[in-house]
Amino acid sequence: MTNIHKELSLEQREQLFKTLKVRFEKNKHRHEGLEWAKVQTKIESRKEKLWSLNEMEETGGEPDVIGYDDKTDEYIFYDCSAESPKGRRSICYDREALEARKKHKPENSAIDMATAMGIELLTEEEYRELQRLEQFDLKTSSWVQTPDQIRKLGGAIFCDRRYDTVFMYHNGADSYYGARGFRGSLRV
Repeated sequence: MTNIHKELSLEQREQLFKTLKVRFEKNKHRHEGLEWAKVQTKIESRKEKLWSLNEMEETGGEPDVIGYDDKTDEYIFYDCSAESPKGRRSICYDREALEARKKHKPENSAIDMATAMGIELLTEEEYRELQRLEQFDLKTSSWVQTPDQIRKLGGAIFCDRRYDTVFMYHNGADSYYGARGFRGSLRV
């Protein structure tokens, strides 16, 4: 990741807030009724979340607010890049899958990267929720959280959108492709 100290400089913070605000204002359909000033105040009170948002941005995720949870008083960010984030592709599903590969190991795994970034992989349900906002992954695919029973058998699941339909597929957890990455979520 870009900064092992998990702290951003003043310049980095200002640039990230500028980027997030512009995206927020351009995509109001993703968060109707929410106000940027309240979102920014919340982020400013949670510095570690700001670092995670920067990691999402730096790896090509284009994070944006997609909702607000009244019960937990949290804003919900998802990666909203048109395709699976470029800086998170060509990775297998998790550490176990990475270590199981004998040849041609990828550099990382989706679970390890998400953990290091302080975010969660989208669930299949969250992925489908994101797709109701607009169309994503028309040329790529994204790993999503895999149920334990599938993972125990060596598999993992991923999703994409083709033919105006969201599909969920399976693959060996140790597989990786140049067009498959993962989308994350962050609650602030």
